[in-house]
Amino acid sequence: MAAARSAVSPADVPRPGLRERKKTKTREAIRAAAYGLIRQQGYAATTVEQIAERAEVSPSTVLRYFPTKEDIVLTDEYDPVMAAELAARPAGEPWSASLRYVLRKALDLGAGEEAELTRLRTRLLAEVPAVRSRMLENMSATGRVLARAIAERTGLDPAGLEVRIVSMSLVGGLMEVSRYWAEHDHEENLAELVDRALDALENGLPALRGDPREGCREGPRKG
Repeated sequence: MAAARSAVSPADVPRPGLRERKKTKTREAIRAAAYGLIRQQGYAATTVEQIAERAEVSPSTVLRYFPTKEDIVLTDEYDPVMAAELAARPAGEPWSASLRYVLRKALDLGAGEEAELTRLRTRLLAEVPAVRSRMLENMSATGRVLARAIAERTGLDPAGLEVRIVSMSLVGGLMEVSRYWAEHDHEENLAELVDRALDALENGLPALRGDPREGCREGPRKG
């Protein structure tokens, strides 16, 4: 997700040192190698050894940066950026408005990726059980980042049940947005799908918002 202008001032972000820049270059080389091979021969046929050879690193280096092949597809650098964006929103802004702003910012960041690459990532999430399973494992880490952002905003305990429910509901909802988008051949507008997801999380399903007793009154009567 091209680097859009962040609410966090660039002056506040220290420039990475040489060592960190080398790590970033290696991570990107591994990702590029993996995506290139997956495009050519499919996900299942692509091995860590092949990725290492194309990236000109050792297999152990690949696994040091990405513990599993699935992590190469799933890992990104957006969690801390989004947490910083949430923290930078005005204190009096409604939470739903802050979320919508930050998620649109995330989509702007993602727009810098090659469109085909974005579609490839979501297609793998929808079609490859191992990728989907690893995503479910990784969701807890993203949920914790979001929970801390919510806690800073509200003063609530980030480990509290309600905060955990809200954060994981959002993370799970966004995962389903990605799957839905891929399952429908990426034909719908992703930003609109995200808005629909937030509407559902904020307001619930329209069919469930009415008085549940209405169905009883309208149902067939016995006798």
